[in-house]
This record gives sequence, structure tokens and C-alpha cells, in this order.
Amino acid sequence: MKIIRFTTPGLQFQDGYPFRLGVLDGERVVDLTTKDPNTFGSVSGLLRLDDPAAAVADAMQNAPALPLRQIQWEAPLDVQEVWEAEATYPETCAARTKGAAKCGGGGYYEKVFNAPRPALFFKATPERAVGPDQYVRVRVDSKRSVPEPSLVLAINYAGAVVGYTIGNAVSARDLVDENPLYRPQASIYRGACALGPCLLLKDAATDPRTLEIEMRIERDQARVFQGKASVAQMKRSFEELADYLFRENDFVAGVFLLTGAAVVPPADFALCHGDIIETEIQPLGVLKNVVE
Repeated sequence: MKIIRFTTPGLQFQDGYPFRLGVLDGERVVDLTTKDPNTFGSVSGLLRLDDPAAAVADAMQNAPALPLRQIQWEAPLDVQEVWEAEATYPETCAARTKGAAKCGGGGYYEKVFNAPRPALFFKATPERAVGPDQYVRVRVDSKRSVPEPSLVLAINYAGAVVGYTIGNAVSARDLVDENPLYRPQASIYRGACALGPCLLLKDAATDPRTLEIEMRIERDQARVFQGKASVAQMKRSFEELADYLFRENDFVAGVFLLTGAAVVPPADFALCHGDIIETEIQPLGVLKNVVE
């Protein structure tokens, strides 16, 4: 089941929830919020469940539906933090090692890649994250920012992976290559993280390790980059990443974790204003964003 968070411009509901959850069903959306606003009035309600798939299946019975043309897609989070894993793919680790060598930190990424403990860092608050067809940004003080496509884990309050979505984490690589300690500034700023278009519940997914991540970037109606990678190339398991994230941390409303950049643009590539970024993971769909 594909869960989306949406609004309905021009339509109002008596329950008072402007942001709603629904299940994609062809050219319509089954409105879970109308059926059960206490549980499905927010993503937080969904991620407080032990078995979201069972609750969704039950709520879908006799729930009303809306045509897709009446809804506006939103990022599939409300109060959740977004975190990110680093150096989980061999190609990404090699690229990061080469870039960090300029400041004497080339060995850091290889050590993390081979270490028992993964590298996890805070990426975004909900206010800094955007959804489908919304703008991502590059820092005004960065000369080389790049998108980092990722499969994202939706993790519930208890630390269990309950679903997946698509992520695009924009990062100012020139700042990180100048000094690894600039990583927070390079990664944490408004519009540096996009999530969507839907949340695919775990019970409805095939083996996620077989999924492929493809990123396409268009500029002035011409494709300037295209790359693809398989989630199977990722060194660490989803459960391992979730376990470390929840050590000494509580996420009572759940949390989203980007599992690491799977596709790396060339070292001389930099995003420009107006670039169109498409991140595709089937069957989740395509997350499309424009660089502001």
C-alpha cells in the first residue's frame, strides 16, 4: 500500500485536518483521515502504530475516496526528524574519500565504511524538508552543491522499519571537502532535503534490497546527468542503521532515515538554479524537485 500525505485546495473537511493521509488507488485516493482522524490525522499517528499495514487495511473498508486531480501532494512527514547515513555505498565512499583527501581527511570515509558503527547525522527538521514538485535549494555560499538520492526508511516509535520513501539530500560538497567539520553547515539548511512522493508500507514491498535508485538531472531542457545504483550494493542492513539511530535516542512520533547517497555525480558537477532533479525508485515512483 502506498500512503500519501496531501492537501485539498478548495475543499474543506468538517474534521478540521488540512493535511490528510490517504492510500493511492489508481486515479483516486482513499481518504484515511475521514475514516479515522484519531489514527490517520497525521503521519505521527501512523508511526505510533505497531502494525500500520493492518490498521490501514482495516480503515480502507468503506472509506471515502477523492480523485487525484483534487489533491496536492505533500512531503510524507509532519513532526518527524530526518537523519542521514554516510558512506554506506562503495562508490560513494570512494568519491568522498577522494574529495576529502584535499584537506587531509581522505581516510575518514574508508574508516567509517569498514567500521562496526555507521556514520549517522541529523539532516532536517520538518520545516526544512520539502515534498514532491517543491523547491530544493543550494547554499548561497556554496560553489558546488550536489543532490544525493537515497532510499529512506520510515521507522516507527519502537525502532521498527515500517515503510520506505524516496529522498533527495542536497549537500554543499565544496564545504565538506574544505573541512569535514563543516558537514553540518553543508547539509543542514532550509530546502536541503526532499521526501516523497509516497510512503510504501513494508508489508506491501518486495525485498527492498532488490530496488534500484535512478537519478536524472535536466538543465535548459537537456539531460546533464543520469546515474543508477542498486540498493543491494549498500553495505549495511536497514535494521543495523535503525538500531544505531535509536541507541540513546527516542523518537516517539517516528523518524525518517536516509540510507546514504547511492548515486554520485562527477567531481566537477554542480547544481544550478532551475535544474530539475528526478529521483526514481520503483514501485515507489518518482520524486521530482526543482532547484530554486
